[in-house]
Amino acid sequence: MREIIFDTETTGLDSSADRIIEIGAVELENRFLTGRSFHVFINPEGREVHPEALAVHGIGNDQLLDKPKFREIMQEWMDFTAGATLIAHNASFDVGFLNAEFARVGFPPIDPSFVIDSLHLARRRHPMGPNSLDALCKRYGIDNSRREKHGALLDSELLAEVYIELVGGKQATLSLETTDRSPTGVSSSSVEKSGPIEYGPRPTPLQPRLTAAEVAAHRVMVAGLGDGAFWIWGNKKGG
Repeated sequence: MREIIFDTETTGLDSSADRIIEIGAVELENRFLTGRSFHVFINPEGREVHPEALAVHGIGNDQLLDKPKFREIMQEWMDFTAGATLIAHNASFDVGFLNAEFARVGFPPIDPSFVIDSLHLARRRHPMGPNSLDALCKRYGIDNSRREKHGALLDSELLAEVYIELVGGKQATLSLETTDRSPTGVSSSSVEKSGPIEYGPRPTPLQPRLTAAEVAAHRVMVAGLGDGAFWIWGNKKGG
């Protein structure tokens, strides 16, 4: 199972007029980070960065003048994401901007069935919130101290850790199915076969939950049932 965690930074909030200026993404294979990533800054083709957006991500117009245009990086992005599920936090925003960029070059929009919104996952799991990326990092003990401003690649790396926790933590990566593939394309089991697990006696017996008085009271109660009971203490009469 291949998933791409991604994030975008933009010139503003209006996908019909504003433009993507940064895309960052990391790859998960069976919920493990593979080390593959995608990161690019993009020339917004004359669209000015809105001051409020600048305050969030700190990417100014002068930093983007020599960067490639979206149409020039689109194929690289398509190759990186081919066949994968796309995951973003508040995905409607990022996917909306990608679809707007695709429309400008005559490319069809992203199939919604290939998109997962991690914000929706967080709201279902933590309905009382808060569920911002920073809040979720704090909840799951993920170090986000480097996140002084939003950045597409850093936010993707943080979201990947959050997403793994949202879908069940590290244990969710354990599977008995032979779905993993090595770099050569050969299937291999994601869990090594090591034979049956053997359990020895506990080093220290568990403390009984019943008190001596409770045990004695139970014995008296059972004794009072008589020989006609279906079973009695000590298994003198089986059932």
